[in-house]
Amino acid sequence: MTTPTTQPVAPASELTGGRRRTTLVASLAISQTIGYGTLYYAFAVLLAPVAAHLHTSTTAVTGAYTASVLTGAALAVPVGRWLDRHGGRLLMTAGSAAGVLLLLAWSQVDTLWQLYLVQIGIGAASAASLYEAAFAIVIAATSTAHRSNALLTLTVVAGFSSTVFLPLTGWLVANHGWRTAILVLAGIQALAVPLHAFAVQRPANHHHMNPARDDESRPGVGAVRAALADRGFWLLALGFTAHTAAITAVTVHLVAALISWGHPPTFAATIAGLLGALSVAGRLLTTGLQRRYRTTTVTAAVFSVQAAAALLLPFVGANTGGAIGAVIGFGLGFGVATIAKPVLLAERYDTRRYATLAGILVVPMTLAKAAAPLAAAGLHTRAGSYTPVLITVAACCALSAAAIASTRPTQRIGSMGGPSTSRCNDHGALGVPE
Repeated sequence: MTTPTTQPVAPASELTGGRRRTTLVASLAISQTIGYGTLYYAFAVLLAPVAAHLHTSTTAVTGAYTASVLTGAALAVPVGRWLDRHGGRLLMTAGSAAGVLLLLAWSQVDTLWQLYLVQIGIGAASAASLYEAAFAIVIAATSTAHRSNALLTLTVVAGFSSTVFLPLTGWLVANHGWRTAILVLAGIQALAVPLHAFAVQRPANHHHMNPARDDESRPGVGAVRAALADRGFWLLALGFTAHTAAITAVTVHLVAALISWGHPPTFAATIAGLLGALSVAGRLLTTGLQRRYRTTTVTAAVFSVQAAAALLLPFVGANTGGAIGAVIGFGLGFGVATIAKPVLLAERYDTRRYATLAGILVVPMTLAKAAAPLAAAGLHTRAGSYTPVLITVAACCALSAAAIASTRPTQRIGSMGGPSTSRCNDHGALGVPE
């Protein structure tokens, strides 16, 4: 008589925690897809029709976008500190709800100053509800063993945001006008509110989210000081800032550039929408490569490919095949920085102050995000061509690749300002066992 094999059964608490983690990641993945589509990517398609209605230049309208991003930069560190102390449920719910109201207001603007006010509000709503807040929640709510897959899942799903919302917004504008298009986007944005309200919880097992335990949170202050004294932190800041400038300039101006080279607006919006799907492919490719190479090496290599693609684009962009090929080359690195930055920060520094450190790093990145589209618009106006814009984008990608490659592996910077006993592992970041 054979004895049946007894299968190990996971504890109920582990199963419950797994379900909660899955629910959290799934909810944030959907909310980020929606939020980036409505509050960020749609602007590129709305740029020209809004400028035409307001009887102003695209540069002036781009300035409203700049004001939005600057607002996000000003709020990055305060938002990070709030997240470290209180968690993200209230903040992310309020931010997504504010996004709905601001989109409704945007649909009714008739003057440039009204547009600027709305975009400033959208900057605040984005700081409270988009990636930086979501990453902090995921890192706080997951263990090291589950964190990499959670971040990858979140960014892979949200990577389709531009693929969905750029063509959708283009179709809405073409068939119903820009005001109705924004009203539809506001209705979609409303779906993010309950996702944040019910899925984001205060992580009970992370003391840095508990403001009552100040005795344990004080060492995190030392982690911030240690990070700011680390040369690698500033190399990461330089690399990701330069890359943000390149990515943002292309995001805002790619549709207009393709149209200027003779492509129909619908084609231009569709090709630009490929960036989202390509960002997903790039993240998956990066994950595979990191099984054999360090995160910094893979990231720098991808940024170098982007530099080559951006340099080629103005010379082959008038041809349909050339435009698609160059956009594919650039798009493969479109989302790599999004996942590489939190991974490198979590590997290198004390995660008890992750949100604060991320907020500090986001400030120069957000300033670049604000300035790059406006600078690109000014450069295009002066040159009468997008060629110098794309050459500058290529230079930024090359600089970011060099800076990231120069960041050497190190021991984790501990909470008291020195290395911890655990070695920083560059091979376990994106799904590879640590």
